[in-house]
Amino acid sequence: MTFEVQHTDNASDARTGVITTDHGQIKTPIFMPVGTAGTVKGVHFSELRDQVNAQIILGNTYHLYLRPGLETLRAAGGLHGFNGWERPILTDSGGFQVFSLTGIRKLTEEGCTFQSHIDGSKHIFTPENVMDTERVIGADIMMALDECPPGKSDYAYAKKSLAMTQRWLDRCFKRFNETEPLYGYNQSLFPIVQGCTYKDLRRDAAKFIADKGADGNAIGGLAVGEPTDVMYEMIEVVNEILPKDKPRYLMGVGTPQNILEGIERGVDMFDCVMPTRNGRNALLFTYNGTMNMRNKKWENDFTPIDEDGCEVDKVYTKAYLHHLFKAKELLAMQIGSIHNLAFYLRLVTDARNHIEKGDFVAWKNSIIDQLGQRL
Repeated sequence: MTFEVQHTDNASDARTGVITTDHGQIKTPIFMPVGTAGTVKGVHFSELRDQVNAQIILGNTYHLYLRPGLETLRAAGGLHGFNGWERPILTDSGGFQVFSLTGIRKLTEEGCTFQSHIDGSKHIFTPENVMDTERVIGADIMMALDECPPGKSDYAYAKKSLAMTQRWLDRCFKRFNETEPLYGYNQSLFPIVQGCTYKDLRRDAAKFIADKGADGNAIGGLAVGEPTDVMYEMIEVVNEILPKDKPRYLMGVGTPQNILEGIERGVDMFDCVMPTRNGRNALLFTYNGTMNMRNKKWENDFTPIDEDGCEVDKVYTKAYLHHLFKAKELLAMQIGSIHNLAFYLRLVTDARNHIEKGDFVAWKNSIIDQLGQRL
């Protein structure tokens, strides 16, 4: 994998670039739709390609490990062969899902023992077997196993957790370097900066990771309950240290406003379940603000969902989508998901264009308040 910075913004740390993988190029800044179980919920790949314009999607190691399982994935030639997506894929390490299983998991130096949410069976994730699992899944970008501590962890716990995450990272890199890709194309390993909301821990984590010389680096453990201004401050602290010639991935973030603020601070890659989850629940993002399509105000609004949006936005009216949600039709959730994903990709593409034009900050400041309005 390679990364080329193409433009930098004079008024901020925003930049554009191109990530090149064996499954194609990714123009940054980029938003990556989340495909937890090998599918972006309710959205066909033809729609992801042609309407959403997705350049890369995510898979989830925890869910894919449990179902369909590694034997099936290996037999299929990895996730690309299994689901038919021909563009790049990123897999998380499964750590966030495991650590969220409060009460049915146990954390040790070796790794994390947990019970399956499907059938209660016991499993363990270690830095070594997670690397092996991600080799079998075959994503272009693999994430290291880390602990994502609670957002309000005290300093002592956050420091102890970070130290273990760093020891795990050394084990991840050792296993990664001892093994080879299984399907004839290259894979990259991204480490993850942790440290909660403590500046010194975040700096230590960023320096530790910068020294690894990885193909790219991620920022984790944010958007987990801390105030947004604290999140932005942590991004600034970390991005002062992470290499500028490698892509920076802010994990699990977030709202359209969060994404623009992240881009301004030098983040290149984003993912979040918000566009699809909100889309399935009738909340649509637009440049003018958010629309709750269950509200009666849309009942007789026969204008397009979004005149400047993707195909479904122009084909269907607000009144029709309101009707579909009221009638609990599956098509409603599909349209909502496609619209929101297309909007997120349109947002980062517009950001890229304004960085290239040299007016990114002025553009961002002109739209950021209206993005959060409720229509």
